[in-house]
Amino acid sequence: MSQFRQNFITKEWVIIAPERAKRPDQFAKKFSGDQTPKPEHDPKCPFCPGNEAMTPQEVYRDGGPGDWRVRVVPNKFAAVSPDSSPARRTVGRFLEADGFGRAEVIIESPLHNHSIAMMTTDGVKNVLGAYKARYEELSKDENVDMVTIFRNNGPQAGTSLVHPHSQVIATSMIQPVVRNLMQQALFYHDTYGQCPYCVMLEEELKQKDRIVIEGKHFVVFCFFASRTPFETRIIPKRHNSHFLGITKEEMDELAEILRITLKKFHEGLNDPDYNLIVSSSPVSDGELHYDHWRITIIPRLTTPAGFELGSGIFINIMPPEESAKFLRGVKAD
Repeated sequence: MSQFRQNFITKEWVIIAPERAKRPDQFAKKFSGDQTPKPEHDPKCPFCPGNEAMTPQEVYRDGGPGDWRVRVVPNKFAAVSPDSSPARRTVGRFLEADGFGRAEVIIESPLHNHSIAMMTTDGVKNVLGAYKARYEELSKDENVDMVTIFRNNGPQAGTSLVHPHSQVIATSMIQPVVRNLMQQALFYHDTYGQCPYCVMLEEELKQKDRIVIEGKHFVVFCFFASRTPFETRIIPKRHNSHFLGITKEEMDELAEILRITLKKFHEGLNDPDYNLIVSSSPVSDGELHYDHWRITIIPRLTTPAGFELGSGIFINIMPPEESAKFLRGVKAD
């Protein structure tokens, strides 16, 4: 029997429809056409070693000139520019602004075919170090209010280059979807005096059904009101609203947990297309008692249709309890 479930934070409803479900392993990505393994180096790829001149001047490097581990470069095809003005202006009753912002590409590895799921823990730690370094640097711009770090894996998730990479975009705009989420969290805190994310995490740990991994500092789970099959959250146990507040010990564990989580997706679902988003409080808001930074992974296994687009209510045909059980069983050593 199907169920309506409410998102503990946003108060949005989803429908869990297990009678329409496939077996978890049937969500594995089906390939077609040429499946020749990707090489370690592609002479035409702008992100491969030796092709550094094909990208804009790097703004960050981990490693030496001829032996780099991670590079960060401005996005050559960015939709925003630091040379624009963040000032808003009216056009009649409408509002507009120039496309101010900073967009960068984090080249995660010199190997063309080496995604986070296939890295060592130290390799993932290098990538997370670049995330933190660029978040911190971009936050220094007085015109930047929001820094978003994300990773698109596969064409269905919006990527166009095979070489493993993430992106970071800093803007002066904070979208209503972000503020509305924060308002719901603030309302909960004002009512109960607690961070709703901390309360949600406590309840997930109590029920245990949707936990994939529990570490000393982080928990990986398919949360109660998942919008899509295998939608997964990684949340720190320690309350902290900003990604920049992560400690070295937490970073070490996060690198291992993120590697294992993505390896489970890679092995269990045959390297699915997915979006990974690091959500953190707006730069200008400081530390907040009611917000909590987190990582969300959304595999692109289903396509929202008319009902979802028209009502805003997602139909998830794979109960998160089953998603979590499946992922727990996937070996990712």
